[in-house]
Amino acid sequence: MVGKLLYTDETHTRSSFHINDDNIFVKDNIFQEAGLLENIAQTAALRAGYLAKNNNKPVAVGYIGAVKDMEIFGLPKAGDLLITEIIIENRILDVTVISGKVWRNDILLAQCEMKVFTGSK
Repeated sequence: MVGKLLYTDETHTRSSFHINDDNIFVKDNIFQEAGLLENIAQTAALRAGYLAKNNNKPVAVGYIGAVKDMEIFGLPKAGDLLITEIIIENRILDVTVISGKVWRNDILLAQCEMKVFTGSK
């Protein structure tokens, strides 16, 4: 549910994602809420994988542990390009708390806080 890594630093990561019409989360040409949530989670996974590979470490498996304050302001259509940003808010042991936002054409579509648990493969 991500296409390209656009930017990453110590706390921020941005990705882009073009929604194909055959995507599992597209129903009646509309990308569903679960797809927006998965896009945020996959942006976090993209970040983790990129950093692990750059540091010659194995990529850890991640799991969504909790989602808090999920807000959906609009749903994109098949063919739209999404830009997603996550911010690392806190990290304790194997739990990372992120805030995530998804935009289409500078319009905020969704935002939430997510706890991601990581472990070995």
